[in-house]
Amino acid sequence: MKKFLVPTDFSATAKNAARYAVQLASNVAGSTIILYNIYDKLAVGSDGSPLTESDDDRKIVLNQALANLEIELHELANVDISYVAEEGSSLVENVDRYVRHNGIDIVIMGITGATQLEQIFVGSNAINMARQGSCPVIIVPPNGRFKEVKNVLLASDFKNVSTTTPFAQIKGVLDIFKPQLHIVNVDSEHYVELTQEYKQERAKLESQFQAYNPEFYFIRLYDFLDAISNFTVDKNIDLIITVPKKQSFLTSLFKTSNTKKLAYHSYVPIVAIHA
Repeated sequence: MKKFLVPTDFSATAKNAARYAVQLASNVAGSTIILYNIYDKLAVGSDGSPLTESDDDRKIVLNQALANLEIELHELANVDISYVAEEGSSLVENVDRYVRHNGIDIVIMGITGATQLEQIFVGSNAINMARQGSCPVIIVPPNGRFKEVKNVLLASDFKNVSTTTPFAQIKGVLDIFKPQLHIVNVDSEHYVELTQEYKQERAKLESQFQAYNPEFYFIRLYDFLDAISNFTVDKNIDLIITVPKKQSFLTSLFKTSNTKKLAYHSYVPIVAIHA
Protein backbone atom coordinates (compact mmCIF):
# COMPACT_ATOMS: atom_id res chain seq x y z
CA MET A 1 0.00 0.00 0.00
CA LYS A 2 1.29 3.44 -0.95
CA LYS A 3 0.76 6.37 1.44
CA PHE A 4 0.64 9.89 -0.02
CA LEU A 5 0.79 12.81 2.44
CA VAL A 6 -0.77 16.06 1.20
CA PRO A 7 -0.06 19.15 3.35
CA THR A 8 -2.77 21.77 2.95
CA ASP A 9 -3.50 25.29 4.15
CA PHE A 10 -6.76 25.30 2.14
CA SER A 11 -5.39 27.82 -0.37
CA ALA A 12 -6.16 27.43 -4.07
CA THR A 13 -2.59 26.20 -4.66
CA ALA A 14 -2.82 23.55 -1.94
CA LYS A 15 -6.28 22.39 -3.07
CA ASN A 16 -5.02 21.99 -6.62
CA ALA A 17 -2.20 19.78 -5.33
CA ALA A 18 -4.73 17.74 -3.34
CA ARG A 19 -6.84 17.21 -6.46
CA TYR A 20 -3.73 16.06 -8.33
CA ALA A 21 -2.86 13.69 -5.46
CA VAL A 22 -6.30 12.08 -5.42
CA GLN A 23 -6.32 11.50 -9.17
CA LEU A 24 -2.80 10.08 -8.98
CA ALA A 25 -3.77 7.78 -6.12
CA SER A 26 -6.81 6.54 -8.05
CA ASN A 27 -4.34 5.07 -10.56
CA VAL A 28 -2.29 3.30 -7.85
CA ALA A 29 -3.99 0.21 -6.45
CA GLY A 30 -4.35 0.11 -2.67
CA SER A 31 -3.05 3.65 -2.12
CA THR A 32 -4.25 6.10 0.51
CA ILE A 33 -4.24 9.90 0.84
CA ILE A 34 -3.60 11.68 4.14
CA LEU A 35 -4.53 15.37 4.24
CA TYR A 36 -2.30 17.19 6.71
CA ASN A 37 -2.69 20.60 8.39
CA ILE A 38 -0.51 22.32 10.96
CA TYR A 39 -1.79 25.06 13.27
CA ASP A 40 0.16 27.48 15.47
CA LYS A 41 0.55 27.02 19.17
CA LEU A 42 -2.03 28.97 21.18
CA ALA A 43 -0.88 32.55 21.89
CA VAL A 44 -1.28 33.83 25.50
CA GLY A 45 -1.03 37.22 27.14
CA SER A 46 1.29 38.30 29.95
CA ASP A 47 -1.23 37.00 32.51
CA GLY A 48 -1.37 33.60 30.84
CA SER A 49 -4.86 34.08 29.40
CA PRO A 50 -5.41 33.01 25.76
CA LEU A 51 -5.35 35.78 23.16
CA THR A 52 -7.31 33.70 20.65
CA GLU A 53 -9.80 30.87 20.70
CA SER A 54 -8.84 27.68 22.51
CA ASP A 55 -6.73 24.94 20.96
CA ASP A 56 -9.74 22.64 21.04
CA ASP A 57 -11.89 25.19 19.21
CA ARG A 58 -9.27 25.68 16.50
CA LYS A 59 -8.77 21.96 16.06
CA ILE A 60 -12.52 21.44 15.70
CA VAL A 61 -12.68 24.12 13.00
CA LEU A 62 -9.66 22.71 11.15
CA ASN A 63 -10.95 19.14 11.33
CA GLN A 64 -14.25 20.31 9.88
CA ALA A 65 -12.41 22.11 7.08
CA LEU A 66 -10.40 18.94 6.39
CA ALA A 67 -13.58 16.87 6.41
CA ASN A 68 -15.15 19.24 3.88
CA LEU A 69 -12.07 18.99 1.68
CA GLU A 70 -12.21 15.20 1.93
CA ILE A 71 -15.82 15.25 0.69
CA GLU A 72 -14.87 17.56 -2.18
CA LEU A 73 -11.98 15.31 -3.21
CA HIS A 74 -14.10 12.17 -3.07
CA GLU A 75 -16.16 13.66 -5.89
CA LEU A 76 -13.09 13.30 -8.13
CA ALA A 77 -12.25 9.68 -7.38
CA ASN A 78 -13.05 6.86 -5.00
CA VAL A 79 -9.83 6.90 -2.98
CA ASP A 80 -9.13 6.14 0.68
CA ILE A 81 -8.70 9.57 2.31
CA SER A 82 -8.00 10.44 5.93
CA TYR A 83 -6.85 13.65 7.58
CA VAL A 84 -4.92 14.95 10.56
CA ALA A 85 -4.36 18.37 12.13
CA GLU A 86 -1.38 18.89 14.43
CA GLU A 87 -0.03 21.76 16.47
CA GLY A 88 3.39 23.07 15.48
CA SER A 89 5.46 26.06 14.46
CA SER A 90 7.25 24.59 11.44
CA LEU A 91 5.43 22.80 8.64
CA VAL A 92 8.65 21.26 7.35
CA GLU A 93 9.68 19.89 10.75
CA ASN A 94 6.20 18.56 11.50
CA VAL A 95 5.81 16.93 8.10
CA ASP A 96 9.32 15.45 8.30
CA ARG A 97 8.49 13.86 11.66
CA TYR A 98 5.10 12.60 10.43
CA VAL A 99 6.70 11.08 7.34
CA ARG A 100 9.29 9.18 9.36
CA HIS A 101 6.85 7.94 12.00
CA ASN A 102 4.05 6.89 9.63
CA GLY A 103 5.82 5.29 6.69
CA ILE A 104 4.83 7.91 4.11
CA ASP A 105 5.97 7.07 0.58
CA ILE A 106 5.54 10.45 -1.14
CA VAL A 107 4.65 13.99 -0.04
CA ILE A 108 2.58 15.95 -2.59
CA MET A 109 2.57 19.76 -2.30
CA GLY A 110 1.59 22.80 -4.31
CA ILE A 111 3.80 25.68 -5.40
CA THR A 112 3.41 28.83 -7.45
CA GLY A 113 5.60 31.41 -9.16
CA ALA A 114 3.35 34.31 -8.16
CA THR A 115 4.52 36.93 -5.69
CA GLN A 116 1.66 37.10 -3.18
CA LEU A 117 2.96 36.59 0.36
CA GLU A 118 0.82 33.52 1.06
CA GLN A 119 1.91 31.84 -2.16
CA ILE A 120 5.58 32.60 -1.59
CA PHE A 121 5.19 30.97 1.82
CA VAL A 122 3.66 27.88 0.22
CA GLY A 123 6.46 27.84 -2.34
CA SER A 124 9.29 28.10 0.18
CA ASN A 125 7.80 25.28 2.23
CA ALA A 126 7.68 23.04 -0.82
CA ILE A 127 11.31 23.78 -1.67
CA ASN A 128 12.44 23.28 1.93
CA MET A 129 10.49 20.05 2.19
CA ALA A 130 12.16 18.81 -0.98
CA ARG A 131 15.57 19.59 0.53
CA GLN A 132 14.71 17.76 3.77
CA GLY A 133 14.99 14.43 2.04
CA SER A 134 12.73 12.30 4.25
CA CYS A 135 10.97 10.91 1.19
CA PRO A 136 10.28 11.97 -2.41
CA VAL A 137 8.29 15.19 -2.76
CA ILE A 138 6.04 15.83 -5.76
CA ILE A 139 5.68 19.57 -6.34
CA VAL A 140 2.58 20.49 -8.32
CA PRO A 141 2.72 23.82 -10.23
CA PRO A 142 -0.25 26.19 -9.86
CA ASN A 143 -1.84 25.16 -13.16
CA GLY A 144 -0.85 21.53 -12.85
CA ARG A 145 -3.51 19.01 -13.80
CA PHE A 146 -3.26 15.28 -13.41
CA LYS A 147 -2.21 13.37 -16.49
CA GLU A 148 -1.35 9.69 -16.60
CA VAL A 149 2.41 9.40 -16.09
CA LYS A 150 3.76 7.80 -19.24
CA ASN A 151 6.99 9.76 -19.79
CA VAL A 152 9.38 10.70 -17.00
CA LEU A 153 12.42 12.96 -17.35
CA LEU A 154 15.38 12.37 -15.04
CA ALA A 155 17.80 15.31 -15.06
CA SER A 156 21.40 14.26 -14.34
CA ASP A 157 24.71 16.09 -14.40
CA PHE A 158 26.52 12.77 -15.05
CA LYS A 159 29.01 13.45 -12.26
CA ASN A 160 29.84 10.68 -9.78
CA VAL A 161 26.42 9.15 -10.36
CA SER A 162 27.19 6.13 -8.14
CA THR A 163 27.32 8.37 -5.06
CA THR A 164 25.07 11.29 -6.06
CA THR A 165 22.09 9.46 -7.55
CA PRO A 166 19.52 7.98 -5.10
CA PHE A 167 18.84 4.93 -7.26
CA ALA A 168 16.58 3.06 -4.82
CA GLN A 169 14.30 6.04 -4.22
CA ILE A 170 14.08 6.87 -7.93
CA LYS A 171 13.22 3.25 -8.74
CA GLY A 172 10.55 3.37 -6.07
CA VAL A 173 8.87 6.25 -7.87
CA LEU A 174 9.30 4.69 -11.30
CA ASP A 175 7.78 1.43 -10.06
CA ILE A 176 4.58 3.29 -9.19
CA PHE A 177 4.05 4.57 -12.73
CA LYS A 178 5.94 2.13 -15.03
CA PRO A 179 6.78 4.98 -17.46
CA GLN A 180 9.23 5.48 -20.30
CA LEU A 181 12.37 6.92 -18.70
CA HIS A 182 14.25 9.77 -20.41
CA ILE A 183 17.63 10.63 -18.82
CA VAL A 184 18.73 14.10 -19.85
CA ASN A 185 22.03 15.94 -19.49
CA VAL A 186 22.47 19.56 -20.51
CA ASP A 187 25.99 20.90 -20.98
CA SER A 188 27.27 23.67 -23.23
CA GLU A 189 30.49 21.69 -23.73
CA HIS A 190 28.86 18.76 -25.50
CA TYR A 191 30.22 18.11 -28.96
CA VAL A 192 29.65 15.42 -31.55
CA GLU A 193 31.40 12.74 -29.50
CA LEU A 194 30.86 12.18 -25.76
CA THR A 195 33.94 12.18 -23.53
CA GLN A 196 35.09 8.94 -21.94
CA GLU A 197 33.94 10.22 -18.55
CA TYR A 198 30.40 10.76 -19.83
CA LYS A 199 30.37 7.30 -21.40
CA GLN A 200 31.40 5.72 -18.11
CA GLU A 201 28.73 7.58 -16.15
CA ARG A 202 26.12 6.70 -18.76
CA ALA A 203 27.03 3.01 -18.43
CA LYS A 204 26.46 3.17 -14.66
CA LEU A 205 23.04 4.80 -15.12
CA GLU A 206 22.10 2.35 -17.85
CA SER A 207 23.02 -0.58 -15.62
CA GLN A 208 21.00 0.73 -12.67
CA PHE A 209 17.92 1.61 -14.71
CA GLN A 210 18.03 -1.20 -17.29
CA ALA A 211 14.60 -2.48 -16.16
CA TYR A 212 13.08 0.80 -17.36
CA ASN A 213 14.67 0.82 -20.84
CA PRO A 214 16.11 4.32 -20.43
CA GLU A 215 16.73 6.64 -23.35
CA PHE A 216 19.66 9.08 -23.04
CA TYR A 217 19.88 12.64 -24.34
CA PHE A 218 22.88 14.96 -24.29
CA ILE A 219 21.87 18.52 -25.09
CA ARG A 220 24.38 21.23 -25.96
CA LEU A 221 22.78 24.43 -24.69
CA TYR A 222 23.88 27.18 -22.31
CA ASP A 223 20.47 27.68 -20.69
CA PHE A 224 19.56 24.61 -18.68
CA LEU A 225 15.99 25.75 -17.99
CA ASP A 226 15.26 26.41 -21.64
CA ALA A 227 16.68 23.03 -22.60
CA ILE A 228 14.53 21.19 -20.04
CA SER A 229 11.47 23.25 -20.95
CA ASN A 230 11.78 22.50 -24.64
CA PHE A 231 12.47 18.82 -24.02
CA THR A 232 9.43 18.59 -21.75
CA VAL A 233 7.20 19.86 -24.53
CA ASP A 234 8.84 17.86 -27.34
CA LYS A 235 8.66 14.52 -25.51
CA ASN A 236 5.32 15.03 -23.75
CA ILE A 237 6.94 14.67 -20.34
CA ASP A 238 4.46 14.03 -17.52
CA LEU A 239 6.83 14.14 -14.53
CA ILE A 240 10.32 15.53 -13.97
CA ILE A 241 12.67 13.89 -11.45
CA THR A 242 15.42 16.03 -9.98
CA VAL A 243 17.93 15.52 -7.18
CA PRO A 244 18.13 18.82 -5.24
CA LYS A 245 21.54 20.36 -4.71
CA LYS A 246 22.62 23.74 -3.37
CA GLN A 247 22.06 25.52 -6.68
CA SER A 248 19.81 23.06 -8.45
CA PHE A 249 17.31 23.13 -11.25
CA LEU A 250 14.59 22.78 -8.62
CA THR A 251 15.61 25.90 -6.73
CA SER A 252 16.21 28.11 -9.74
CA LEU A 253 13.06 27.01 -11.53
CA PHE A 254 10.77 28.30 -8.81
CA LYS A 255 12.42 31.66 -8.17
CA THR A 256 9.95 34.43 -8.97
CA SER A 257 12.37 35.77 -11.60
CA ASN A 258 11.77 32.56 -13.52
CA THR A 259 7.98 32.73 -13.65
CA LYS A 260 8.11 33.09 -17.44
CA LYS A 261 10.12 29.88 -17.70
CA LEU A 262 7.88 28.25 -15.11
CA ALA A 263 5.01 28.76 -17.55
CA TYR A 264 6.61 26.14 -19.79
CA HIS A 265 6.10 23.64 -16.96
CA SER A 266 2.66 24.86 -15.90
CA TYR A 267 1.25 21.36 -16.18
CA VAL A 268 4.28 19.22 -15.33
CA PRO A 269 4.87 18.31 -11.67
CA ILE A 270 8.40 17.80 -10.38
CA VAL A 271 9.43 15.08 -7.97
CA ALA A 272 12.44 15.95 -5.83
CA ILE A 273 14.37 12.97 -4.49
CA HIS A 274 17.18 13.70 -2.07
CA ALA A 275 20.50 11.92 -2.46
